[in-house]
Amino acid sequence: MISKRIAVVDYKAGNLKSVETSLKYLGADFFISKEPGKVLKADSLIIPGVGEARAAMENLKLAGLDTVIWEFYKTGKPVLGICIGIQLFFENSTERNTKCLGLLKGKVIRFSDIKGLKVPHMGWNQVIPVKEDFLFSGIAPGSSFYFVHSYYPVPSMAEYILAETDYGIKFTSAVAYENLRAVQFHPEKSGPVGLRLLSNFINRDF
Repeated sequence: MISKRIAVVDYKAGNLKSVETSLKYLGADFFISKEPGKVLKADSLIIPGVGEARAAMENLKLAGLDTVIWEFYKTGKPVLGICIGIQLFFENSTERNTKCLGLLKGKVIRFSDIKGLKVPHMGWNQVIPVKEDFLFSGIAPGSSFYFVHSYYPVPSMAEYILAETDYGIKFTSAVAYENLRAVQFHPEKSGPVGLRLLSNFINRDF
């Protein structure tokens, strides 16, 4: 039974509708907000989004949400980042040399031009967990999720890496650290396996 109140952060990064639709389907108790006070009162936090790192960080700072995300993380309550959300958790991105939130040590870099592979990485691809975690409970290893991105995270600490994906190179597609979880793909656009992942997060007690 879902009892936690979930805040979905609205920072003008788009893709809120897809997340909203998925959470409604799962029967989640959630709200979408850009107001720091409301966000901090939630029981868990989802930071979705698509787009460009610099613009995303500027929008977070303008609304005072950058410090709120840090405060929320320090409470020990569950936090989930999706797509640009995972990138913002690291220290910096080479996308317009952007300083990010720094919740995790590491950087975000762009895919190199590899013959036969297009950038952005767009479409379905396999996600291979490298360790056990509740986030992938009930999901077969190697299940495919939907990706749309040109940049990817490079964690400084191997312990952060939860899952990897191959696109010319092997890159980190999911991370886990303390009460923080984040994925480079879009679970809200990934059919039944994506819904299962979201359900695993929103029903988890930390």
